[in-house]
Parts: sequence; structure tokens; C-alpha cells
Amino acid sequence: MCVSTKYQQINSGSEAYPEQTSYFMMNTLLYSRMESGFPSNDEFFDEDVNIYLANLLSSMVYSEYHRSISRYVTPYDIPLFESISSSADSREKYQTYKVNADYLLISLGIFDNPSGRRNNSASHLRISGESYAGRGKAYYSLAQSYSMETFRRSTAVTEVLGKLSQGFEKYVKILSLMRGEYFNFYEKISTGELYHLESSVNSIDNEKQLKALYDEFLDTYSQYRRDPTPAAKKQVEECVEAIRDIDPSFNFTI
Repeated sequence: MCVSTKYQQINSGSEAYPEQTSYFMMNTLLYSRMESGFPSNDEFFDEDVNIYLANLLSSMVYSEYHRSISRYVTPYDIPLFESISSSADSREKYQTYKVNADYLLISLGIFDNPSGRRNNSASHLRISGESYAGRGKAYYSLAQSYSMETFRRSTAVTEVLGKLSQGFEKYVKILSLMRGEYFNFYEKISTGELYHLESSVNSIDNEKQLKALYDEFLDTYSQYRRDPTPAAKKQVEECVEAIRDIDPSFNFTI
């Protein structure tokens, strides 16, 4: 069951509406869980994950969030590991892994484009979705470890990070359903798909046009047979040329 939720437009005018945004994200997340076959607490208690994901999605609506995480996001493993290894601060390592894990989860689930590349980028440079999922699981697991080291105990966020690592693929599927059913994000039609779609539409249009031209040809030819004037002959010839433009195999001479 797909439920449409009416809520006030966010960031309209001079005010922001964080309450409406949070409600929308949580509500659609819960519906997406049921519709995708992964209701809350299906494998383990994860209502805390719902809160984390709803807050994460709500934060992404606002530009302040993107400015705050921009220095942490690194799309490639090697630069990320180099950045981590050069830091002795466990809190910095925790934040870096958590932000990059969140980035991969949202990029895979909501945007289906974790690399950030255009669709026409070279196929041999693309990494599979499974590889990105594996990377996301690892990042959440490492973020969980550094969270323990940072706070010297297991916190609520620490537990959520572990659950996100364990069920990463499941949460990607839930967010993927949200993408289409509630956010109305759909995959862009490729050039090849668009060509075949246009060809199919053109074929239907040509069939309709040919039927009309054949009827016109029979009428004009009948008129010419009854009254073979130069004007009537010209009408027949023009009709024949119009048919040949669509169907070159058509052949007729007076």
C-alpha cells in the first residue's frame, strides 16, 4: 500500500519547517519498511535505526548539513585511509567513517549513484553496487569501533552504527523504495532507451498515417479513373509520393 503524505513545503519563505520534514521522513520510512518487506524489528530491534535514518534524511534537506560534512566525504578508499592514518584523534576517525558510511547509504538508496559519476561515464571505471555496499558496511563497523574508543563506552549511536553495518543491504532496499514511491526520483532514460521509445511511438504514428494515406490514394485514384484530368493525375502522384516517404516499398505508376 502506497500512502501519499501531505506536508508543508520546507524552506518556503523565511521559515524552515523541521517538524514537518522530520514527520514526513519518519512516516514515509515506516511505510517503506512495510512495503519493502522489512518491517521494524524484523531481524533485531532497530527502531533506533529508524530515528537515525529519519534524522539523517531530514538533515540532508538543509545546506548547513552539506557544508558541515564536506571536508569528511572522500569517494575513494585510498585517500580516505591516508586521511585516517594521518590523524591520531579517534573522534576525528569516528566522524570520518560515520559520514562516509552515511554518504554511501544515501547515495546507494536514494540516488542510486554512489560514485557521483554521470551515466555516460566509462563502464570499465564503474564499481559494482555490491562493492559499494561492502565498503559501507566496513565504514559503519569502523565508525562503531572508533565510537567506543572515543566515548569509552557503548552509546546509543554506537549500537545504531553496528546495526547499520549488519543490515546495510536491507536499509539500502528500504531507501530505494522511498526513492520512487515517496520522493518521486526515477532513473533517467538513457539515450538508447529513448531512441527505442521514440522509434516505437513513430512506428505507431506511421501506421496511422499510412492508413489515412491509403484511403486518400484509393479516393484520388478512383476520381482519376472517372475523370482522368491532369489535375486528378497530379493528386494521385502526390499521394503516391507521400506513401513512399513512409513506406519506400510502395510502388505504383499510372
